[in-house]
Amino acid sequence: MTIRYAVERDLDPAEFVDVLRRSGLAARRPVDDPARIARMVEHGNLVVAARAADGLLVGVARSLTDFSFCCYLSDLAVDERFQGRGIGRELIRRSRAAAGPDATLILLSAPQAQSYYPHVGLEKADNCWIMRRES
Repeated sequence: MTIRYAVERDLDPAEFVDVLRRSGLAARRPVDDPARIARMVEHGNLVVAARAADGLLVGVARSLTDFSFCCYLSDLAVDERFQGRGIGRELIRRSRAAAGPDATLILLSAPQAQSYYPHVGLEKADNCWIMRRES
């Protein structure tokens, strides 16, 4: 099956929620809060999409970046039916390429996905600190 990849500036929030649900990532995202999802999509300044030949969104990498120093890959979702085909790896590669060679790519992993990221070339960092969201 042919997968088309592209940076998309106007991702439809409903499509985003749909692929989050089909990927399993919906459990960790506010998919039942359309206004919040719309803000997430609107303010993510680097969105790389993977689409099947029929146009179905089968994967997405949504990032926040300055295209110079850092790129926070906030959401990496691949439809469960399409996992294991290298789509996630390619979304990461294209996100990193779009952010630029001087930008460090940063990702916070869901607990069940931690074994995936070393497999696709990311290294674990022990110097990360977070302040958890209030809601």
